[in-house]
Amino acid sequence: MKQMTSLAWAKRCLALFVILLLCRLAALSSAEPTPAKGKKTGAKGDLEIVERLLAARKEYQTTLESLRAHYIGAGDVERARWAEEELVQYHRINKYPFRLELVVPPPTLQGNYTIPEANELYRQAIKYKDHGYGQDFIDNQHRAELLFQQLLTNYPQSNRISDTAYMLGDIYENKPFRQFDHAAVYFERCFQWNPKTHFDARLRAARLYEKYQSERSHALEIYREITTHEIDPKWVEEAQRKVTELSKKK
Repeated sequence: MKQMTSLAWAKRCLALFVILLLCRLAALSSAEPTPAKGKKTGAKGDLEIVERLLAARKEYQTTLESLRAHYIGAGDVERARWAEEELVQYHRINKYPFRLELVVPPPTLQGNYTIPEANELYRQAIKYKDHGYGQDFIDNQHRAELLFQQLLTNYPQSNRISDTAYMLGDIYENKPFRQFDHAAVYFERCFQWNPKTHFDARLRAARLYEKYQSERSHALEIYREITTHEIDPKWVEEAQRKVTELSKKK
């Protein structure tokens, strides 16, 4: 009975924690959206709050993972399932970045090495990305996001980081995320980490900066870069047209 009471208390504490976390997310999401260019932006004085939020997210996830591992080791299938289901629900939450400079790696990374473990993470992520229907599709997008982010965190010198940035940009631009500022920065990281990327990262970044973030001067800068760095005639034609249009609006 004493053991049951302790377990019930632990579960109530976890439930309270996630409720408080969701309340904090709801409160912060009502603030003015973060501009896209990855500068130190956001509501004045929010940096410390966002840092605490990111730490709380990490602690909550780690606690659930540890609890699940504990119950698996103890042979408690039911409680392991509880922890796993709660962990799944946590990952399904659309978590906003609030301060992009705290969650997106800097443009100075150099992916110069072939790292087998990074390649395997990339392969696993691609298996999930854009696959499935309905809830399975949404869950697979979250799985792919987690694996790509794990690659950037664990192997920042891998020659896969540029491709990974492009994939994250695509994930954040589309369902279920629709985080256009987040997507724009990752598309930009793709060609910053590899100026010779074969992906249309410059074009997609420029479109987002222009359309969703009203960063027309930065969009113009990238469109001009496309006319000198890309060889695809369709990309160059679109960029040249946009350079003319945006230059007239300045």
